[in-house]
Amino acid sequence: MSENDARDEIERLEARIERLSETAAACGKLIALGRAAALIGALWTLALFLGALRFDPVHMIAAFTLAVGGLVAMGSNASTREETLRAIAEAEARRAELIGALDLHLVEQGA
Repeated sequence: MSENDARDEIERLEARIERLSETAAACGKLIALGRAAALIGALWTLALFLGALRFDPVHMIAAFTLAVGGLVAMGSNASTREETLRAIAEAEARRAELIGALDLHLVEQGA
């Protein structure tokens, strides 16, 4: 692989790493939202069962939906985030390999 080809691939890898990092950050936010939704749904359900809130079947269904939906969102985004972090690690390893193969020279600045 020529040095120019290696530099182009390094640039592509850096762009990919940036996109993947944004995806991982978005997944982290969605995991937090899912966690909050699951907690709110569980507390709402508990309040309905304990009589702290007037029982209403529609509220019960909404509370269950919020709790289960939050759990699903957490699990789905957690697995996506793990896959994304693995892809970042692979891209970073490939980038390091390409940089290590380049014939780089130290440039010293004058005093």
